[in-house]
Amino acid sequence: MAHVWSKTIGPGDKWSGVVGKGKLIRFTALEAGANVSVQLFHAKDLTERYNMPDTLKAQYTAHLTRGHVLMSDNGRVLASIVEDSIGWHDPLGGYTSRAGTDAKYGATTYQELRNERLRSGQENFAVELVRNGLNMRDMMPVLNLFSKVFCDEQGEMHFSPGHCPAGASVALRTELDTLLVLSNTPNPLDPRTSYPSVPVKMEVLQAEPVGENDVCVNYRPENRRAFENTWEYHTLLGQ
Repeated sequence: MAHVWSKTIGPGDKWSGVVGKGKLIRFTALEAGANVSVQLFHAKDLTERYNMPDTLKAQYTAHLTRGHVLMSDNGRVLASIVEDSIGWHDPLGGYTSRAGTDAKYGATTYQELRNERLRSGQENFAVELVRNGLNMRDMMPVLNLFSKVFCDEQGEMHFSPGHCPAGASVALRTELDTLLVLSNTPNPLDPRTSYPSVPVKMEVLQAEPVGENDVCVNYRPENRRAFENTWEYHTLLGQ
């Protein structure tokens, strides 16, 4: 696969950008204990975005891994998970707030520490959404890469420490031109009281074409229907 671009997202950092369809976006944890919160929008129509409820109920799951797809609220596939070394990524835990970050890790301010302050997911997303012509009304559920959150029989949510080793990786294949908004900030359910954020490498490569035996297309009938909706969209645009 041809290498297109790469970047290291530092602890507490944020990033946003459009990645064209047919690309492979690989994330690699450079140290143990990573968490990268992800929001996804259709770059050609920002009113179309990742739909967490449809993604989970259509695939009968409460976590995401290889074979799963990230569905939009128009019934199309924004991205597919085609590689995964750890088998579980959290779609339920959400992102950190300013108040929660201050309460858990201690209050820090830009005036005092500049770029060394402890950032929250909420702040990072707000900045990047505005940068892309969106605003706080466009905040959505996120996918937390590298984190494992599960529910017990009483419905309580639990974070699994030690789930992400150094070198863990996961790769998304873009099925539409996709705006990604990323925040390298802690999972809100992470029990560690020292700010847990580590550098994560992001690489963009040219993906292999989607074949008839593709694991994501064939994972469930609902996946195939979402792919068919996506292929129909491209066909009508002449792509």
